[in-house]
This record gives sequence, C-alpha cells and structure tokens, in this order.
Amino acid sequence: MEIEKDKSIWVWVSFAPEYRLILDISVGFRTQQEADTFIAKTASHISNIPFFLSDGLSLYTGALLETFGHKITFSRSGKRGRPKKPIVVPDENLKYGQVVKVRQGNHLVQVVHRAVIGQNIDPHTISTSLIERQNLTFRQENNRVSRKTIGFSKKIEWLNHQMTLYCTYFNFCRLHRGLTIDNGSGVRVKRSPALTAGIIDHVWSVHELFSKKIFKTSTN
Repeated sequence: MEIEKDKSIWVWVSFAPEYRLILDISVGFRTQQEADTFIAKTASHISNIPFFLSDGLSLYTGALLETFGHKITFSRSGKRGRPKKPIVVPDENLKYGQVVKVRQGNHLVQVVHRAVIGQNIDPHTISTSLIERQNLTFRQENNRVSRKTIGFSKKIEWLNHQMTLYCTYFNFCRLHRGLTIDNGSGVRVKRSPALTAGIIDHVWSVHELFSKKIFKTSTN
C-alpha cells in the first residue's frame, strides 16, 4: 500500500458533471487503501462504467483497476525459473484520463491531458474544469473547507458528517444555474442536481431534507 503523501486530510469526491451531481464523498488520508475503498463505493452508485477523469494523483489508476480490472493468472510452463506473475487488465469498457498540471514553484507552466486507460480517447474530452469549479463552490459555501479558516473541523469524523450533510443539501435542495431549462412556457427554471438526474421529481425544501425518513426500522 502506498503511504500517505502528506499528513493533511483529503476530501475524496466523485462527481457526475452532466448532472452536477455529487455521487459520493469521503474524508481521509491519501493512501491506496482509501482510494480503493472510495472508487468501490462510487461504483456501487452507478449502473455502467463511465468515462473517469481526475487530476494526476497516481492512486486513482490502481483503484480503478482494483474495482474494474480482471486478474489473469498463467499456468506453469514446466520450464525452469519462476512462473509468470499474474497481471490485472482493465475492463474493456473502462476509460480513464488525467489532467496533469506541471508547476515550477508557484507558477503553472503546462497542462497535460493524458489518456491513461482505454482506446480512442480524444484528448479534448479530458477535462476536470467542472469538478474544479465544484471544489471552489465547496470552499465558498462551506467554512469547514475554506482556505485559511478558523472554522475547521477538529476531528475527521465530524468533518465527514458535515460534508455529507452539505453534499446532500447540494444535490437535493440547491438550485444550480448551470442546470437551468425552459419549462415550455418561455420561463427559465433552475433545477437541483438530483432533479436533473431523475432521482427526485421536485426540488426539496430544507424541511423535506431533514424530515425525510431514510432508514426502515422494525416495529416488532
């Protein structure tokens, strides 16, 4: 397992850009184990394999292969020497690209759009601009993750709870300008990410969010 790259806390976010929908979020360190767990959680929320995009963090490649890869083992050849080691090959439908930013000091000198897994990937389709804008929205609207803030969480557990609450509000209650449509009468109507994705049939109020029953309990 790759060791932590630093001691800071990392907020893992999976995002469906066409709906502006936050699929999953997790708070933890930057380790291969955390990446594997997070990609597996994201995979449980989708029905097919999408085109994955990320920054240049190397942990994502291993995590995607862990979830969407197939191990191939080789039988012994009968010849002298060690047998051929098993290999992991990606699912034929898996496509993955990275946007790698090259910096010199505090200056951005180059942006590389790199196809990592999959065939016939157009470099022009590799972009992380929407998730980067979402990260800015996090910092603007949520004091827990603002830069140079005194409102930070002292424990990972409570940061995870707060981020989960915020992201649920974002998906179900918050109107998004980028999801505005014409309602058929010439009126422009804003929608929430969950409404756009077809998860709900109307934008929830904050009261609905907090009063919705999400667990089934036995009455026996």
